[in-house]
Amino acid sequence: MAESHANPARLDRKEKMADSPESPQQTEVRPHPATDGRGTQRLRLPDADSCRELIETMVLIRRFEEEAGRQYQRAKIGGFLHLGIGEEATIVGTASVMEDRDYLISTYRTHGHAIARGTSPDAVMAELFGREDGCCRGRGGSMHMFDLERRFMGGYGVVGGNLPISAGLALASDYTGEDSVTVCTFGDGAVNTGNFGETMNLSALWSLPLVFIVENNLYGMGTSLERHSAVTDLSKKADGYGVPGIRIDGMDILAVREAVAEHIRIAREERRPTLIEAFTYRFRGHSAADPEVYRTKEEVEEWRQKDPIVVFAERLAADGILSEGELDEMRKRAEERVMSAVEFADASPEPALETLYDNLYVLGDEAMGGWYAVDERTPTTHPGEAEAEVGTEGEIRKLAEAGAAYAGQAEQRRPRPQQGENEAESERRE
Repeated sequence: MAESHANPARLDRKEKMADSPESPQQTEVRPHPATDGRGTQRLRLPDADSCRELIETMVLIRRFEEEAGRQYQRAKIGGFLHLGIGEEATIVGTASVMEDRDYLISTYRTHGHAIARGTSPDAVMAELFGREDGCCRGRGGSMHMFDLERRFMGGYGVVGGNLPISAGLALASDYTGEDSVTVCTFGDGAVNTGNFGETMNLSALWSLPLVFIVENNLYGMGTSLERHSAVTDLSKKADGYGVPGIRIDGMDILAVREAVAEHIRIAREERRPTLIEAFTYRFRGHSAADPEVYRTKEEVEEWRQKDPIVVFAERLAADGILSEGELDEMRKRAEERVMSAVEFADASPEPALETLYDNLYVLGDEAMGGWYAVDERTPTTHPGEAEAEVGTEGEIRKLAEAGAAYAGQAEQRRPRPQQGENEAESERRE
């Protein structure tokens, strides 16, 4: 797949999907029943080139996630690792109908979201490796991808932590007069947090241009939906706050595209929030360390029959868009691209230790001369932002070297315990 920073298979607002009618200018959110993942509603396909780009992006994300899991097992990736294998239709379908000016903010399962939004796989893999060439210069890791240039406003490690931030982004768009929309994705577990209710209320109260997407993979970590939510129809969860919702099949990329495109239109033109509950499923555990004792192998296998890549490929083949062997060629290109990203990440340098405090706070003239930290490891305190200079060649380095030298001398002066004498007796004799 050719490297590009443009959104894959973007659906231009002025461009119609093939053979589709004009989008109705309406005030009510249309109900959109879920399908079985195999397009039983026979939703219309976009043009052939867009179809190929959609499936190739899903193939790339799938292979990227598989390799990320392997590199985690090799201890190349530290911390936690949450893979989105199986959820590619929801990820790519959403990103494909967004415009460059729109914001996307997500959770901690966001490698695919970053790639779908246009971030280079090199930068994503390097970030997983904690390297300087990562999209966050190695500071974020798996759970905190971020790419301001592409308005991908990050993943967040706190469940539901991205919800109020999404309201802030949408409020900023209104405040500055931007014609942009914020799309906020989160898992089913987040609908039971306090942030959810507060954000729904404010977004409806202020009529914010927001699209909330619940990526309902049926489990909040290892707890099934019916055990963690009294209301299991999550599309209705925000109704009481004034945010209407619908349900769709998140394993069907066409259903995702149609629903998200319409809800983005509502947000952009009518300036009000809506919610989409997308049923999807992760084929791997909650994280790479998940033993998956809460679900059966039979259940996972049943959902694998709805694999969004296989299902969409079958549809494209049936419609004469994907020729025999073309999917295998896409997988081969994805393999080469991902392994190239691994080589890039492995060759990228680790961040220097003295840069630990970089980019944490606004410094210098913008901070009106203030310090963001005080370092008291020297007789005379100094600003924390001076760590790079003081820590490598200044007073801290001198004191550290002097302390190490003194410790070595003290060890040499210390008498050895005599035969039959323990350490405590030796210290008393000293």
